[in-house]
Amino acid sequence: MLICMHSTSVRIDTTTHEELKRLAAELNTTVGNTVSLAVRALRQDRVGVDLAAPLQHGEIVWLDGDLG
Repeated sequence: MLICMHSTSVRIDTTTHEELKRLAAELNTTVGNTVSLAVRALRQDRVGVDLAAPLQHGEIVWLDGDLG
């Protein structure tokens, strides 16, 4: 079964494209999949930054709330 995915083009500089090809070869995958993996890693990094941020007052109050 052939599955066609919608695609689009993104303009990047030659150096970045070469790096993507090198990474794709190291990972034994496609350049497109390498971009997907990079986007996922960036998203996970942002979640980590958000989780490391100090709690806001309302969050502290909610966490310290009585369950009773």
